[in-house]
Amino acid sequence: MPYWLFKWFLFAPVIKLVCRPWLEGRENVPPTGPAILVSNHLSYGDTVVLPAMIERKVTFPAKAELFTGRSFGGKVVAWFLKSVGMLPMDRSGGRASNDSVDAVGAILEAGEIVGIYPEGTRSPDGRLYKGKTGVARLVLGHRVRVLPVATVGTEFVKGWFGIPYMRRPGIRIGPPLDFSAYYDQAADRGVLRWVTDEIMAAVQQLSGQTYVDVYATSIKSGALAGRNIEEKVRPRPGTGGSAPEPRPGVPKETTDG
Repeated sequence: MPYWLFKWFLFAPVIKLVCRPWLEGRENVPPTGPAILVSNHLSYGDTVVLPAMIERKVTFPAKAELFTGRSFGGKVVAWFLKSVGMLPMDRSGGRASNDSVDAVGAILEAGEIVGIYPEGTRSPDGRLYKGKTGVARLVLGHRVRVLPVATVGTEFVKGWFGIPYMRRPGIRIGPPLDFSAYYDQAADRGVLRWVTDEIMAAVQQLSGQTYVDVYATSIKSGALAGRNIEEKVRPRPGTGGSAPEPRPGVPKETTDG
């Protein structure tokens, strides 16, 4: 089924009727041209509500495993994700992962909108976690505007007969953030970290979440799984200090950080 037909005649009407979502900051979404919507990630509902509330198509990368289910339920999930414009993202590393990143870049180069969850996974406890710098690489590398987004109340709760639903979820979209002074430093690790932290700080301002300065993936299945992380709570992402000095045309080699 074509994306727009699915969205406007089935997907969006059902979401709006059943969930009654609200939207603030609609005017901040550009009517044309590429942009990245950077959001917190509370539940699977985030990727359902946000595309339904925005007129333009929003493509979200999703882990490739969700597109390869062989069971009936898995096939339904894969069909739904493709219908709402989700893009399979290979996270195994190497050439396959690079191809996935290139596919995201191609969407931006085509003048479309991409949605990104810098936390890399759903929040384990409703708090905001450290963002990965891949989002900054996309923003600087493709020289596109970035809009901070907060999803609110998208967690699923059990209703009648155990059927899950969302209690009137909402979306807040902030004004675009300007990082054009750093477009020539897309390979500078310090700049990438600072840009990512500033984006996440803007998301936090919209969402009001408590910030924890560790990666959410380390809480779920990494070195910090099962450990007390309260000492990692911070007022905001990054230091909030001075911005790095722009150095046009002087990129540095770097690794993920």
